[in-house]
Amino acid sequence: MIQTEQFEMSRERPRGGKPLAVRGEAYHPESGGGGGEAGGSGTVVICHGFKGFAHWAFFPYLARAIAEHGMRAVTFDFSGSGVGEDRENFSTLEEFRTNTFTQELTDLDQVIAESHRRGWIDHSFGLFGHSRGGGVAILHASLDREVKALVTWAAISTTFRWPRPQVAEWRGRGYTDIHNARTGQNMRLGTAILDEVEALGNSKLDISAAARRIDIPWLIVHGDADETVPVKEGELLSELAPGRSTLWTVEGAGHTFGAAHPVTDAPPTLALVTRGTVRFFAEHLARSGV
Repeated sequence: MIQTEQFEMSRERPRGGKPLAVRGEAYHPESGGGGGEAGGSGTVVICHGFKGFAHWAFFPYLARAIAEHGMRAVTFDFSGSGVGEDRENFSTLEEFRTNTFTQELTDLDQVIAESHRRGWIDHSFGLFGHSRGGGVAILHASLDREVKALVTWAAISTTFRWPRPQVAEWRGRGYTDIHNARTGQNMRLGTAILDEVEALGNSKLDISAAARRIDIPWLIVHGDADETVPVKEGELLSELAPGRSTLWTVEGAGHTFGAAHPVTDAPPTLALVTRGTVRFFAEHLARSGV
């Protein structure tokens, strides 16, 4: 039976105010439950994307599939996801408004450190990211020698995502409205992330440069009907990491690989890419001696 173990951490907000919270859980394989045992065939840390959260749609399904294969999965909500203590509803919209890429990178660092502290990670691990979380995973993996295998689904290839007319209006208003089709909410996003991307998009937040630095096995999964992040972004990432990346273009697949929230019965495309992802981690984490 798969067991889950929850955790919660807090840290100071970059610009002051109420501390930020990072909440998550570890999915332990039957052979290597909790309690500080980094056993099994390795650990995979999972990063959700923009307007996502750890309990959204396919993340619990993927985490359980990883654990059923004898590995551990660690999932978490980025502190600026907007999801509150119930881990389901977007009730912390101020956190969403002020979120940035560097904040998400810091959250990921903190989750990895906590996983080490709890014994969920020994010396190395695998990293997974979807959409914007894929971009964050690439940025992190390019600098962290402990990451031994990387899988991204529908990952972004650049942090600058907005047309110039939208940016001008955004700056004039001080925010832009992000519509959440699932909940019907309009979720405001302030200019902090825009300022950061314009300042650091060619340095610390340069995903293309990070992709060139990746020197571990990397599975790039992208649907050729992705309506949110065009498949050409996955193709570019693969071109930037020749010999190290494997591009899996999924025919007819959209941004969420057929998944909607919540997932009860996995659609065929989601089941397919999940099986391929789990096999990839199992093979390469075992090969690396995790």
